[in-house]
Order: sequence, then structure tokens, then C-alpha cells
Amino acid sequence: MDYRIGLGLDSHRIKEKREEKREKNLILGGVEVSKDYYALADSEGDVVIHSLCNALSTAIGGGSLDTWAGPMFRQGITDSKEFLKIVLEKVKRKGFKIKNVAIMVEAQRPKMEQYREKMQQSLAKLLEIKKENIGIAFTTGQDLTEFGKGKGIQVFATVLLNKP
Repeated sequence: MDYRIGLGLDSHRIKEKREEKREKNLILGGVEVSKDYYALADSEGDVVIHSLCNALSTAIGGGSLDTWAGPMFRQGITDSKEFLKIVLEKVKRKGFKIKNVAIMVEAQRPKMEQYREKMQQSLAKLLEIKKENIGIAFTTGQDLTEFGKGKGIQVFATVLLNKP
């Protein structure tokens, strides 16, 4: 069997809606996690899916999310799930299957543990794998980084692919 490991990282600043009038809510892993915050991004700012796209792309020898999502955004596509579909197709064309996904989220706010299972379900459906093959953990960063101070969200993702 041929195995590949991919590592992805992405981050976005977040703002409270009371600071600015915005219609979009904070979406992570395809799940709305807050109506009080939003991500500063060209897309809806789903930093979990963005980091996952980078992990999948690096696992097959590809580049960063912006190499394909940038042109899509300029065409008016802002749903990160659409970006994910593109890299998933590349993974399939190379003959690989996703075996395992691990995601680590650093953010002081909003609190997200209550959304972990919904995120797992959402990602499992998008990735066409079992929910049990997706681990998601959260840390506050304890004020040590800008993310730990509540200014943004940082996500690391790893994937294990195999070619049966």
C-alpha cells in the first residue's frame, strides 16, 4: 500500500458582530458555531475546511488552498465546501482514499467543544468517511498567542491517505 500524510494550517481574524454590521456568521467544519462572531475572509472563512484543504493538497504533492480557491473566489464562489470538492477530486484522481483526519483548533472565543460532534458529522459527510475517523480537539491557547487572546482562530489539520 502507498500511504501519504498531509499537514495543513490556516488562520483567520475574527470580529464580534457588534463591532461591525455583518450578515455572515462564524462557520467551522461546515457548521455554524456562532451568530456573534464572523471571520475576516474573502469566503465565509471556514478555517477548519481551509486547513483540511491544505492538508489534502500537501499529501498529494500540491500547493496551498489559494492556488485553486483564489480563482474560484474571483468568480464569486465563496463557499469553502466548494473549495474542498476540488481538492477531493484531485485526491481521487491520484487513486488515494482518506483513512484518518486530525484537526486541532486554537481559539479563545467562541467556545466550540459543544459543536465537535456536529463538525465531525459534517466533515464525515463531505469527505465520505466514518465520523470515527475524524478527531477534532480545541485549545484556548491561554492568552499566549494572538489566537489565545481571542483575535482569531488557527487550525492545524493532518490527513492520512492510502492507495489500496
